[in-house]
Amino acid sequence: MKGANKLGAVVMAAGLGTRMKSALPKHLHPILGRRMVDWVLATAQELELGRVVVVASSTTAGVFPGLDVAVQERPLGTGDAVRSARELLEGRADEILVLSGDTPLLTSALLRKLVETHRQEKASATVLSFCPEDVRSYGRVLRDEKGRVSAIVEAGDASPEELAVGEVNSSIYVFQAEKLWPALEQLEPANAQGELYLTDAILWLVSQGEPVSACIAEDPVETEGVNTRAEMAAAAAILRDRINAAHMAAGVTIVDPGSTWIEPGVELECDSTIHPFCMLRGHSRVRSGAEIGPQVVAVDAEIGANVMVGPFCYLRPGTVLEAGSKAGTFVEIKNSHVGEGAKVPHLSYIGDSEVGAGTNVAAGAITANYRPELGPGKQKTKIGRNVRTGVHNSFVPPVEVGDGAVIAAGSVITDDVPPGALAIARARQLNKEDYASEPDGD
Repeated sequence: MKGANKLGAVVMAAGLGTRMKSALPKHLHPILGRRMVDWVLATAQELELGRVVVVASSTTAGVFPGLDVAVQERPLGTGDAVRSARELLEGRADEILVLSGDTPLLTSALLRKLVETHRQEKASATVLSFCPEDVRSYGRVLRDEKGRVSAIVEAGDASPEELAVGEVNSSIYVFQAEKLWPALEQLEPANAQGELYLTDAILWLVSQGEPVSACIAEDPVETEGVNTRAEMAAAAAILRDRINAAHMAAGVTIVDPGSTWIEPGVELECDSTIHPFCMLRGHSRVRSGAEIGPQVVAVDAEIGANVMVGPFCYLRPGTVLEAGSKAGTFVEIKNSHVGEGAKVPHLSYIGDSEVGAGTNVAAGAITANYRPELGPGKQKTKIGRNVRTGVHNSFVPPVEVGDGAVIAAGSVITDDVPPGALAIARARQLNKEDYASEPDGD
């Protein structure tokens, strides 16, 4: 936000989220490849913030490497949470954006609107409010006759008249730093829960004659907090739809967006096609002309131009499929490089391997990459260019197959195969005539 005052942020993420019924704190639950709080952090960083402080509990303070973390020793409410960040922010920011770590649907456009409203109104504090169809237990935003905020009342402390108010608090604010810190000093646990409410800082500012404004979010969905697993699933679906819509606008064909889950770190080039029931995760990349699916899972995989993947295929981390290659039905590939035009069409596991350009891997191939007798780590199989393997081949590494070699069906390859050679590694067939008619032995 060019020309803006120095804007810092506090992200509140110290709560346990007991309604999730989980040993994992609510803010750390994954949604589409990111922890819930990381969605908030990523959105906040789009505002070109200065210092960002995450408020965590003593048990989760270590899960935010590289970030400034303030520890809230006891869960004493939102006011205490922001107060915990004072030492890291005071003197380093003119304005403080206060965010809740359980609102993954926030957008940077909405936060910019909030900050711009705050500055236009020359307010000491500005509340991000919204008007949901179901106000539930959200705190009610009360206004005076001039439209300024006069108070925010928590649902548990509100009168029947106040509960009838439809404008509610999102727990997202902007404060002038010089007004925030004194207001926090005035907080007392004068409520039924015995907590220090940040909303009471708003009330104190109002009592001092300070201007407090509100910015209403046009789309209430963006401000919704996540408190249950059902709400988390609903939020994930909205994030999925946003991601898919952006890819389609950029020229990607997604045949059935409702069944396609693409994490935010995935890159898709235009004219790639994603078929139904696919999940693309991590930092996977799909080049132009590639067709993925249906029923494909790809994690941190590199998929080249005009590659065919699936159906029913699993690409694990470290997989690289060069242009024009294929990973087909019931194929699993892990930490392997498949060369240009090479094909692994059916029912195979390729792990820790190199497959050269133009090679065809027949059905039922296994590269057995783990041999504990050779020490720790995985062993590597190298299959050269234009190799033709047979059905039901196994490769026991470390082993190398030369360019142009042919592997006979049913062979277990334990030694290197020279270029252009035919490798046969199986027992000779023996037929016992009339075996089926012989009597069983005693």
